[in-house]
Amino acid sequence: MTAENHVVTVDPRGVATVVLNRPEVHNAFDDALIAALTASFKRLGADGRVRAVVVRGNGKSFSAGGDLHWMRRMATYSDEENVADGLRLAEMFQALNELPKPTVAVVHGNCFAGGTGLVASSDIAIAAEDATFAISEVRLGLAPATISPYVVAAMGMRNARRFFLTGERFDGRMAKAIGLVHETVPAAELDAALERFLAALLAGAPAAQGRTKQIIADVVDRPITEPLIALTARRIAEARASDEARDGLAAFFEKRKPKWRT
Repeated sequence: MTAENHVVTVDPRGVATVVLNRPEVHNAFDDALIAALTASFKRLGADGRVRAVVVRGNGKSFSAGGDLHWMRRMATYSDEENVADGLRLAEMFQALNELPKPTVAVVHGNCFAGGTGLVASSDIAIAAEDATFAISEVRLGLAPATISPYVVAAMGMRNARRFFLTGERFDGRMAKAIGLVHETVPAAELDAALERFLAALLAGAPAAQGRTKQIIADVVDRPITEPLIALTARRIAEARASDEARDGLAAFFEKRKPKWRT
């Protein structure tokens, strides 16, 4: 599917690639792109053909975050209109974060402000070593609000205090050191690194991966209590009874590939 502001393709393996396509503004998002990405993330999550979703940027940058012309326009709107607009932006990050398929962000060039929200909302993030990151809202008199649940979860509160408050720029190596991305490589090797991750993801069972993402969401930051223990017992019981588990275990003993890999 092609849209003016983003492009979505699905390859024969079931790997969907979502490319932000506003290179003239370094893939900054405005209200139209936010709505389009939210719809695409939800559609891909519901598409049974899709095994994984990759998020990339066209042109020189991954994403410069929010479009400054759009934000300047929104500053003149009413409080009610601004809250509604903020909710739509938050919904975009939520749609990517909760997408029930593995997601991978591939970062090159600049990744600023809301762009880091897309990175932190993805399951896996790969960046070029020379990519430039910044959570720069405070330098514009703004605040990194809608991205904060995801970016703080990725880099931790201590690092968030530094980089949210200074708005300073940092490279891919620093992004890896603080947990915002998982791996950094020279820019020329980004595609090869992506393929390594996709090979590992496609070896897993699709429904099991969706179930695993839900388990992570269920247990994060919760005390280990009887209700949580009961929930995890229920989740393993459901997994054991699934068609994927039956086939996966049979494939192991029969020394063959499971159905999702054939």
